[in-house]
Amino acid sequence: MGFFEKLLKKATKEEETMANDTLRIGIILGSTRQGRVSPQVGKWVKELADQRGDAHYEIVDIADFNLPFFGTTDGTEPGIAAWNEKLASLDGFVFIVQEYNHSITGALKNALDWAREAWNNKAAGIVSYGSTGGARAAEHLRGICGELKIADVRTHPTLSLFTDFENGTVFKPQAFHVEQVNAMLDELLLWSRALKAVR
Repeated sequence: MGFFEKLLKKATKEEETMANDTLRIGIILGSTRQGRVSPQVGKWVKELADQRGDAHYEIVDIADFNLPFFGTTDGTEPGIAAWNEKLASLDGFVFIVQEYNHSITGALKNALDWAREAWNNKAAGIVSYGSTGGARAAEHLRGICGELKIADVRTHPTLSLFTDFENGTVFKPQAFHVEQVNAMLDELLLWSRALKAVR
């Protein structure tokens, strides 16, 4: 076998390995309150993501882990270990972020604080909503991501409570958001694959 044939075979093998090495992306619901709309937004993002067929996407609801307030217990609650195990199994994240008092929810901040290494050297996209599209909450989250060594991508779909929700409760996104979500996912997968090599 000649040099070029060997090179081609090696490149083909690497492509097959990458194709089989499916990225796992968690769509994290950032609210736990009664009457929250984040499950609707998360479901919509997952449906769009699943149509792409380029990664494994799953909803990760922080409400399922019953995390105590950070620093108020000895940290032995089973939900804490389960939360860290779930994050460790993922290659990247999409945060569904709602704005409360110009920032993220206390529940999301608490969930972020209950893990450390499981966040490191991974990428994240942000989909936010609120009266101003959740932009201020997203900017606060970006600062936290930097501290946790999460590389947040630039493209950031913002949803308005006034134009993307009926009566503030039923999610009816405008069509142009689909292109934004896909652009965000393009960046997220590119960075997630690169950072997986770093890890």
